[in-house]
Amino acid sequence: MCKLFARVLAIALLACAAQIAAAQDAAYIVSYFETTPAAQNEAAALARQFGNASRKDAGNLRFDVLQRIGQTNHFSIVEAWKDVPSQAAHAAAAHTREFQDRLKSMLRAPYDERPHTGLAVGPMQATGLNRESIYVVTHVDYIPTGKDAGIELIKALSEASRKADGNLRFETLQQSSRPNHLTLFEVWKDAKAVDIHGVASHTKLFREKTTPISGALFDERMYKSIDSN
Repeated sequence: MCKLFARVLAIALLACAAQIAAAQDAAYIVSYFETTPAAQNEAAALARQFGNASRKDAGNLRFDVLQRIGQTNHFSIVEAWKDVPSQAAHAAAAHTREFQDRLKSMLRAPYDERPHTGLAVGPMQATGLNRESIYVVTHVDYIPTGKDAGIELIKALSEASRKADGNLRFETLQQSSRPNHLTLFEVWKDAKAVDIHGVASHTKLFREKTTPISGALFDERMYKSIDSN
């Protein structure tokens, strides 16, 4: 029995390591778009349809389509792809062009799409997702001279936060064109877990050390999954 348990555990650990390796090597896209208030429901339906189609594309690892809590005409899409060619093929796909074309008339600002790489990530797939899950997308901007120190701070935050009660995912992504710009992508069991993490000692320490070397406000935004609405 002990040998069987050890074998099962070893297989599970290998599978987890493989997921983390895939996540580390993945190509990520983080996008933001804002619609007019009158168009938000139509845009949400269109984005949900786009997400369903995109998850079927070759090389897709994950495609989260999110609607902001409190400002429901704000949306974000966080994509993970096996590699850059897979992402490029998706970008050129007919359903991607159709989504962008149909969305244009609903926007009140340009569609903002930012390629990223994985900097500090865990397993690609989260477990325990439910209708109460809260998604958090945060833009962190360090001054160029503070980039390396900031990256070490954010890696430590990611590692500690993945161990927090109620955490389902905690990733740090690095913007490809501006390596001092980073995105935190978090998923929490519910709003209570978000609140507890926000006042945790490691979170407060991170914010305290980040503020002097940050290049912009800590832009933290809360979302719900379009698919859970």
